Amino acid sequence: MFGFFIQRIVQAAIVVVAMSILVFVGVYAIGNPIDVMIDPAATQEIRDNLIRQYGFDRPLYEQYFVFVGNVLQGDFGQSFIYRVPVLDLIFSRLPATFELALGAMLLASVVGIPLGIWAGYRPHAFSSKAIMTLSILGFSLPTFWVGLLLVMTFAVQLHWLPSGGRGPTSDLLGVPLSFLTPTGWSYLILPAFNLALFNMGLLIRLARAGTLEAMSSDYVRFARAQGLKESKVVGLHVLKNISIPIVTVFGLEFGSTLAFAVVTETIFNWPGVGKLIIDSIMVLDRPVMVAYLILVVLLFVIINLVVDLLYGVLDPRIRARRSA
Repeated sequence: MFGFFIQRIVQAAIVVVAMSILVFVGVYAIGNPIDVMIDPAATQEIRDNLIRQYGFDRPLYEQYFVFVGNVLQGDFGQSFIYRVPVLDLIFSRLPATFELALGAMLLASVVGIPLGIWAGYRPHAFSSKAIMTLSILGFSLPTFWVGLLLVMTFAVQLHWLPSGGRGPTSDLLGVPLSFLTPTGWSYLILPAFNLALFNMGLLIRLARAGTLEAMSSDYVRFARAQGLKESKVVGLHVLKNISIPIVTVFGLEFGSTLAFAVVTETIFNWPGVGKLIIDSIMVLDRPVMVAYLILVVLLFVIINLVVDLLYGVLDPRIRARRSA
């Protein structure tokens, strides 16, 4: 297990280095932030001085190595627009995005997995067909359209929930969280549901496919022959054996939801990292863009590593193969 862990760490380091190069070159190709930072009426001398001040006159490879050297010291640079360290800016928005993503994934799991298991347990029932229709809608409906529809229905017409913003927060270990306040819940419901809809449909289909396969297996027949109740057969045998693909999808989709909740945060004016990156792209705030994308790469590398290690916990056969 230790050798596998070291191997994955080396692979992760290679991925991070390769992606950092691609990210840096890609952001460099988007445009020159100087064009946004200074007045169009500024003289060429002022423009040249500002280019030298930020080091944009250096070759691209030299700028990259300077960036890497600073990152190794924990310095991702300073935002051109907000004039604060990039990490401080991102981490100030991260609790809002983390709360939204976690709420969406929990909602998708609590609703999607039981519905998927039921659809696989009773595949010919009318309720199962209705559940599969729901999952297709979750895949098909565009996120921005569903978000606007939720705002129009529950905020504008019914006045049940707020149309946007985060609402009041309460600190937990110094981290501001809105779900800790009664009013904050009302601000979280619509964006969390909008963000959860796609993952809910994905988990429904995944749980259904796994349940259908598990119900026809020998170990389920043996458990029934022993006289176990159906609830124990499903809870102890079926759910345990479909947990590996569910854990994989949950980990990867949680990373995707955390990293790319851009549309939902924009529609509901949720003050998270996704809205920050959209604002940064509009003004070509290069340090924020690069730091955000590098952190996204690190996030997915860490999630993949954790998921791989969880495989060994969930499936003893994987532990045996790695030990061999």
